[in-house]
Amino acid sequence: MARVYNFSAGPSMLPESVLRKAADEMLDYQGSGQSVMEMSHRSKVYDAIIKEAEALLREVMNIPDNYKVLFLQGGASSQFAAIPLNISSKDGKADYVITGQWAKKAYKEASRYINANVVASSEDKTFSYIPKLDKSTFTPDADYFYICMNNTIYGTVYHELPDTGDVPLVADISSCILSRPIDVSKFGILYAGAQKNMAPAGLTVVIVREDLIGHAQDICPTMFNYQIHADNGSMFNTPPCYTIYIAKLVLEWIKNDIGGLEKMYELNVKKAKLLYDFLDSSEMFKGTVVPEDRSLMNVPFVTGDDELDAKFVKAATEAGFVNIKGHRSVGGMRASIYNAMPYEGVEKLVAFMKKFEEENK
Repeated sequence: MARVYNFSAGPSMLPESVLRKAADEMLDYQGSGQSVMEMSHRSKVYDAIIKEAEALLREVMNIPDNYKVLFLQGGASSQFAAIPLNISSKDGKADYVITGQWAKKAYKEASRYINANVVASSEDKTFSYIPKLDKSTFTPDADYFYICMNNTIYGTVYHELPDTGDVPLVADISSCILSRPIDVSKFGILYAGAQKNMAPAGLTVVIVREDLIGHAQDICPTMFNYQIHADNGSMFNTPPCYTIYIAKLVLEWIKNDIGGLEKMYELNVKKAKLLYDFLDSSEMFKGTVVPEDRSLMNVPFVTGDDELDAKFVKAATEAGFVNIKGHRSVGGMRASIYNAMPYEGVEKLVAFMKKFEEENK
């Protein structure tokens, strides 16, 4: 069976060369006589895998030495609680910008443990833009300032970071990690679920500045405590071994095949421009995000007619463009064009959209 073009928002497609290498090594990883799926996480063979994965991530993202890299479980959503429990005192404060469902959920969870303050929101226009911020509304003695950098459902992204001064900036980068260079030193914490741009579901990566570790609230569960995981090299308990192995292969692909994050960014800009240029010229399809805040990873669009949207999704699926239906909360369509989506996939999608528009005038 021919492979389809998978526009899923996550779990999303992986590079074909990575899947082929994983298949080749499925029964015998580098002469060990066993699959990574079945080897002990305490073995020397696996120890080399997890250490290489961390080293590659540090190299590819240019992570400074004073940051810890933690390979955790529980999904990015677990960090909604882990962050305030680790870096805020019981009576602590934090500022949140609400740019979508995930930031909203993060705020609500943090509010259970600390005094969380909403400094801005774009909910008034269905999260179709990144709100402009007024620094005078920031909490000067906040423990941290929280953003969701790329909003998967709504297709917005921060092109300019908030200036938070000495207050640590915390960002959920689940749907934009590894898509472009990021200056890690501008953040206190970066975290991401791996299932969009990095690996299969099951791994959560946390990049945390060392001075923010070791201050967990007494009620912080052991499994949420960054200090525990940092002290144990992400091996306090059995890690998501196979997912970390795939992440290692993806990082090798970015480094060796693509040529690093600058090259990855160039490719992503090229793909996104192709799709956005068509949407801007189309009489039928329209993007839903203000142009200045458009994501390179997630592109939502509509026809303005629910029946026509449904007809397009059905026709696209039959043509091999799968998982293009928009999130249930917003409807319409969404093309998630993560790193692994080839330019050819976007090119063929645009050609299909042009044909559909011509046939349904």
